[in-house]
Amino acid sequence: MSHTLDVLGGISAEQFLTEYWQKKPLLIRAAMPEIDGMLHPDDIHALALEEHVSARLIKQRDKDPNQWSVKSSPLSKSDFQKMPQKWTLLVQAVDQYSLELSALWKKFPFIPQWRRDDVMVSYAPQGGSVGQHFDFYDVFLVQAYGQRRWQLGQMCDENTEFVPKQPLKLLPEMQVSFDEILNPGDLLYVPPGLAHFGVAENECLTCSFGFRMPDIASMMDRLSDHYADTPQLKNPLKDVIRQQSTPIGQITTEELDYLKNVLIQQLQQTDCLDAVIATLMSEAKYPDNIPEPEELAADDLLDVIDSNYHVMLEPASRLLYIESQGQIQFFANGEAICVSAALTHLLVKIANGEILALDSHFKDEEIREDLAQLLNDAILMLLPPENDE
Repeated sequence: MSHTLDVLGGISAEQFLTEYWQKKPLLIRAAMPEIDGMLHPDDIHALALEEHVSARLIKQRDKDPNQWSVKSSPLSKSDFQKMPQKWTLLVQAVDQYSLELSALWKKFPFIPQWRRDDVMVSYAPQGGSVGQHFDFYDVFLVQAYGQRRWQLGQMCDENTEFVPKQPLKLLPEMQVSFDEILNPGDLLYVPPGLAHFGVAENECLTCSFGFRMPDIASMMDRLSDHYADTPQLKNPLKDVIRQQSTPIGQITTEELDYLKNVLIQQLQQTDCLDAVIATLMSEAKYPDNIPEPEELAADDLLDVIDSNYHVMLEPASRLLYIESQGQIQFFANGEAICVSAALTHLLVKIANGEILALDSHFKDEEIREDLAQLLNDAILMLLPPENDE
């Protein structure tokens, strides 16, 4: 039975995925009311100045609004002096600095964790924008502070032309078919390729919950790295069966077919390919954001079990799993990881977004040893009682 979701305006996940996902936009009023007041412009400005934070400062010239400039992090206070009237500050991965914001990923349980990109927060004073553009990924735009006006236009692709000689990939024109102002808590889903243009009506913050697919080049690159590190694949192949001579300058069709078939057969090693893709999908996008926790021993956990502590996925880390023939293999931050069978069902719950009480289930010595290692690797984190949700 399908369940309706408030974040989707009362429609079911199945209806959204069938009718809207990667097809057409959807506006939901008051979809996420709890985001109102969660962030303040001063918080975003301060975060943008932090050493490891990825941010961009985008300005339009007062005398020529068609001329843009972009300054990428690291940013300093001096970058915000002598500001034009129209500008925007984009701060990436804000969900990795705010447990409150990170918890809002739970509003999208119908999209797998491996599709998540990050939550980018856009600040702009009145009139600020990043111009007319499109993205190659799915995004849920959620207004968090103030108001922003959104216009949507035509579908674009890799052949779409951009405005020349600009630091941003801007569209020369938009065929506007949607024009609405979003208030705090409102949500706008924008599918990949759809032209969009957001302009601040007043000082505002917009959160972009992005969902990205990998590209073929990255997957092939990761696969080639794996093969390059496999010693048995570095031995020369056997020659084709030769029954007659051929011109010495020619590569024959039979020779090409033989070499291609060898490659294809190697690519069809399903278990190997699954693992390579899973390690890529589990890579942390911002590894510098992964903290360096204090070293814990398994026995240290005995002091906090049944003390109202909880355990959850570290927001900057990724934890995924593959289930095949009754076996579960975990991948975290770009590597395969092994845990005891006793911890497996608990770790599956954490990978699926649950926050678990650190109770008697974790008293088993084998589980505590694995848990301590996952905490020391900053794949998981402990929530003390004052941070309970």
